[in-house]
This record gives sequence, structure tokens and C-alpha cells, in this order.
Amino acid sequence: MKPSFFILTVLALLLLPTAIPHDYSEALRKSILFFEGQRSGRLPKQQRMTWRGDSALKDGKNLNTDLVGGYYDAGDNIKFHFPMAFTATMLAWSSIDFQSYMSQNDVGHNLIALKWATDYLLKTVSQLPNRIFVQVGEAQADHNCWERPEDMDTPRTAFALDAPGPASDLAGEIAAALAAASIAFKQSRPKYSEVLLDKAIKTFQYADSHRGCYTDNPNVHNAVCPFYCSVNGYKDELLWGAAWLRRATGNDYYLEYLVNNRQAFGQDFNYLEFGWDNKYGGVNVLIAKEIFEKGAIALTAYKDAAEEMMCAFFPETSGPHHMSYTPGGLLYKPGNSQLQNMAALSFLILTYADYLSKSSQQLNCGNHQFQPDSLRRIVKRQVVDYILGDNPAKLSYMVGYGDQYPRQIHHRGASIPSIKVQRNAFGCLKGWDIFASPNPDPNILVGAVIGGPDVDDSFIGKRTNASDTEPTTYINAPLVGVFAYFKSNPNFS
Repeated sequence: MKPSFFILTVLALLLLPTAIPHDYSEALRKSILFFEGQRSGRLPKQQRMTWRGDSALKDGKNLNTDLVGGYYDAGDNIKFHFPMAFTATMLAWSSIDFQSYMSQNDVGHNLIALKWATDYLLKTVSQLPNRIFVQVGEAQADHNCWERPEDMDTPRTAFALDAPGPASDLAGEIAAALAAASIAFKQSRPKYSEVLLDKAIKTFQYADSHRGCYTDNPNVHNAVCPFYCSVNGYKDELLWGAAWLRRATGNDYYLEYLVNNRQAFGQDFNYLEFGWDNKYGGVNVLIAKEIFEKGAIALTAYKDAAEEMMCAFFPETSGPHHMSYTPGGLLYKPGNSQLQNMAALSFLILTYADYLSKSSQQLNCGNHQFQPDSLRRIVKRQVVDYILGDNPAKLSYMVGYGDQYPRQIHHRGASIPSIKVQRNAFGCLKGWDIFASPNPDPNILVGAVIGGPDVDDSFIGKRTNASDTEPTTYINAPLVGVFAYFKSNPNFS
């Protein structure tokens, strides 16, 4: 495709009117409710996703510790601590920077979702500086069965790393999550906030003093990989953890750490990436806030990289990189789960637009300047509204939103009759009959945003197609903040 035609195509997409009026308030509520469907452990009396039941009540037993609780990451029954920590960081960031756009009820439920994660993450670092817990459940055994979590009989083996084994990426992300959560809870739970921050500091110390990837350790590599290998390395998580601790504490130690290690840790590369494995884009945007507010000149290089990332979303700019769009208008980045990429990136775009607005600045891209609303317009038209139904399939990619949404998602708990309805266990092999069945899910995982369509907007809406129909906690978490903004600004166009 010739560049000029590409530019005209994107401009035409941006000028298209919104086809369907959306209820962003409903989308926000349901995006938070989703997390109740992913809970592991003993469920509270206030549980609203009532088809779920208690599960995995002996997690950690093989290591003589309590690892009950937390979240299942996706449509399986494993607790992977690396993406769970990223989920918590994004729920916290949504609360910190987008709380003013939420109702008190939404704020409360989001903090409940966050605390379910942070209570568990505190357990994963409870034995520092000697040990950090990595995962619960054997992924291969779990993936060989199709069972609901309430009566699964696959091994619930807990995995841990002992010092001096490297774990900078895992510990760095947990430190980021706890530091961010300490800010989110500072007003409502000050004592809890102090506990989170103290543990975040100690966890970061472990990350920095035991440098290397957690999946480099032979005793956990086969358990974690190929599902959540740290492909991108560990240095981005060290910067990410330091950035959140700088924001949480204001301590100049972390500022100096960010200045001294930026280039050595590869911050000049991969600045267009952001997700559970790659934090570089998030680091730049997060640190840019301090430059906007306090003029921290020593950190300017981070803001410059954030600007380059934002400029890449505008095809008329002259930068070396540009984002792509599907024919139907979805902002597109290659990967197995399309909406996973777009959820995280759209959060950064919207966050940066807010930083620009609050400092009365615009985005400078060489000879082009863009107002913050230009960034918001990309998020609304090319991500949010597409997810909610403005797409070629006329389908909501959020389960339970609207009348048309996928009825067969790649999710064990949703696809198998609830234990509240059928008490007898289905067992490992019988579950595969349900997996292959054309019948709709008996349980609605309300609010789950699934993997979504391919580069040509094609979508195979069957539970057998995991890349299209599997939800994850780290798709929903950044969308909480995104939906909150448009809930407060429903007429933005």
C-alpha cells in the first residue's frame, strides 16, 4: 500500500461518524465486574458473579505456605504471578489517573478488584529476601484438561525461586504493582498503603540485587514457558519498578536510578511496546508526568521517547515508525491477541493526552502539532468503539455488552455448567466434549474483553479458537481507565 493512500485511508477512518451510541458507564462497570469471574480462593459474601464458587483452597501447600487467592490469568486455572502483577499495576494506574472520571461506586469496586490482587501479591513476596513465589499450578497438566476451577483435579504445585536466583523481571513488576497500589490506597486505606509501599521497596531491592530473568532459572523455566517467558528481558521491569517507586515516594534515589540506567537498560529501543512483557512504553509515559508537572529536566529523554511513541499514531508525521489499522478501523499491532495490544496502548495514549491537557500543551511531531483531543479521538474511534460494536462484524468484543457478543469463549469456567447448578465434577476428559460443543456458554463472564479479530477484521467466535475468544485480566485492566474517561465524556467525538 502506498504511503499517500495509507494516510488517506486513516484520515477517512478518523472522520467516520460513530455508528452506534455506546453506554460507556455500562462498559466501565462490566469491565470491573469481570475480575470477580477470575477470582481464585474463597469467595466473599459480596461476590456478584454468582455462578462462580470457591476454588484452589490448598494452593501453596506443597511449599508449606499460603498461596490461596489471586486471579486466574485467562481461560485456564493457573496463577501466573508475572502477568497478575502487571494486571494489578494497571488497575492501580487506572485508579490513580482516572479516578476523577469514575463514580464512587466504580472507584470502590475497582479498588476491591485491585486489593484482591495485591493481597495475594503480598503473599508472593512474604519470604523475601530469601524466596519469591512464581506460579501456582502446572500449566501443561492444566491445559491437558478442560475443567472448571471449583473441582479441578490437576496438580496445584506452587513454584518458587530462592536467592540468589535471578528474578528482576518478576520482582520488578511486583514492586511496580505494590508501589502503584500504595498510591491508589493512600486515602482510603492509609495503613494498608504503608504496608504495600514498604514491601514494594524491599521487593525492588531484591529485583535489582538479583539481576536476570526469572525464566532463566531451570527449576521454573519449564513451568512458566512458553506461556509467560520473559522474552523482552528484565531491564524494562527494573526501570518500571523504579519509576513507580519514584512516583510513590518522591525519593531522589529512584530519579538517579532512572537517569543513570536509561541508556544502559535499552530504553531507547522498543519504545512502541507496552504489555505484560514489555514495559518501555509505559515507563516513558509514566515518567513524562513528572516532567510536565515539575520540569524534571534530567528525565527529559523519557518524555522525548513518549512523544515519539505518540507521534507514531499519526501517519502524516515523518517519524521512522507508524502504527497500522485494519480495514475496519481497528488500531492494529501484530500479535496473537489483538485487543491485548490495543488495550494497553490505548491506555497510554489516553493517559498522555490527559498529561498534555493538564499542562496546557500539545503534541509536537516535527512540523506537525496535535491537540490532546486528537489522541483521544484515536482511542475512541479506533479502539473503544470498535470493541463495543462499531466494527465490520457488528459484534461487541466485550461479553455481556449489547445484544450481539461472542457466546462461546475460550474459558473453562464460563463453558462448563456452574457448580451451583451441577454439583458433580465433569472431570478432565469429559470437559473436552464441552470444549468442542457448538452450544453457547451456560455462564456469562460479564465484562470479559476477548482477544478479538485478526488484521483483516475476521473473527472466529468459537471457544476452540483461543487467540480470538480468550479473555485475560491484562486486557481488561487498562480498559478500566479508558472506559472511565469516556464515561465522564460520553459526547466526545
